Amino acid sequence: MNKNTPQENMPSSICILRLSALGDITHVIPVIRAIQAKWPETKITWICGKFERKLLTGFDGIRFIEFDKKNGWRAYRDLYQLLRNEIFDVLLHMQVAARANIASMCVRARTRIGWDKARSRDLHQLFINKSVPAEKFQHQVQGFLSFARALGIDVERPVWDFPVSDDAINFADQYVNKDKKTLLISPCSSHPLRNWNAEGYAKVADYAIEQLGMQVIISGAPSRVETEMAESIENAMVNVALNLVGKDTLQQLVGLMSRVDVVISPDTGPAHIASALGTPVIGLYACTWSKRSGPYNSLDYCVDKFDDAAKKYRHKTAKELSWGTKIEMPGVMDLIEPDEVIEKLEKVLSE
Repeated sequence: MNKNTPQENMPSSICILRLSALGDITHVIPVIRAIQAKWPETKITWICGKFERKLLTGFDGIRFIEFDKKNGWRAYRDLYQLLRNEIFDVLLHMQVAARANIASMCVRARTRIGWDKARSRDLHQLFINKSVPAEKFQHQVQGFLSFARALGIDVERPVWDFPVSDDAINFADQYVNKDKKTLLISPCSSHPLRNWNAEGYAKVADYAIEQLGMQVIISGAPSRVETEMAESIENAMVNVALNLVGKDTLQQLVGLMSRVDVVISPDTGPAHIASALGTPVIGLYACTWSKRSGPYNSLDYCVDKFDDAAKKYRHKTAKELSWGTKIEMPGVMDLIEPDEVIEKLEKVLSE
C-alpha cells in the first residue's frame, strides 16, 4: 500500500484515537465534521481522555470511549476488552505519544493512518500503515485536516459547529453583563513558562475597564497555579475584575466563551476552544509560534514574539528553527508588552 494514497471507498467504520489535550481535541472536530458531511452513514468511534471527553458533550453521531490514564495498565486492558471483537475499516491515529501508540495496539483496523515521519516520535510509524503527507510549515488545524484528505475527502476550510448547552449558556448569562463588551482573560497554560506575567494582564484589564468601558472576567481551573495567578492579577489591578477561577466547569467555560466579546490567553486549550466557537482571541505567543499553534480563526489578533525569542535564545530566525520548536525559557513571555496587547484589543473591538 502506498502510505500516502487516499482512501478510495466510503468506510463503514472509523476509529479516531486522540486522547489529549484540549487544544488538539478541538482540532479533531473539523475532521469529524468533514467525515459526517461526506459520509453520514459512516460509524465514528472516538477514543479520548476522560477529562477531555467533558468538552465534547452535545456532539451527536459519535461513539465515545473514555481512556483514563490514571488507571495505568488497567486502562489499556479495559480498552482491549471493549474492542477485542471489532475490526474498523480505518483507524485515524492522531497522537504520537507513547501511551497513544500503545493504546492503538488495542484497535484492530485494516487501514491505520498516522502522522508523517517528520512529525512522529515514540516509534509512531510502527503502529500505522499509512501516513498523512509531510508538510514543513503547516498550522496544526490543517495538519489534522490532512487526515480527512487522506481519506479522500476534499476539505480545506475547517468547520467546528461547536454545540453549547442551554445549561452552559444559562451559567454564562449569570455573569456576563449584557450592557457592556466583555473581555475574558484565561491566563494560564498547562506549561507555566508559556504564561504571561500578572502585571501585564492587570494593565490590559485596567485599560479595558477604564478606557474601553468593558467588563473583565478572569477564568481558569481550580489549580494552585491558576488560583495564585488570578489573585496576582487582581492585586496588581486598580479596578475590579470578576474572578471565576475554579468556579466553572469545562462546559460552563464553553458557555462563557460563547457569550463574551474577546478572549486573551497564552498558547492553551481555552484559546482554541474560544476560536472554535467563533469568539475573537488575542493569543500571546513567544514560547511557541502562532503560525503553527495559534487560535486558527484569530491569527491576525495574536501578539507573536516567537521570532524575537528565536533570535534572543537560539540565535536564529523563527524560520531557521525546526517546525514545532518550543522556546520555553524563563522570562521569554516578558518579550510581550502590554501596549501590544492593548493595540490588538482595540483592533478586535473596532472590527
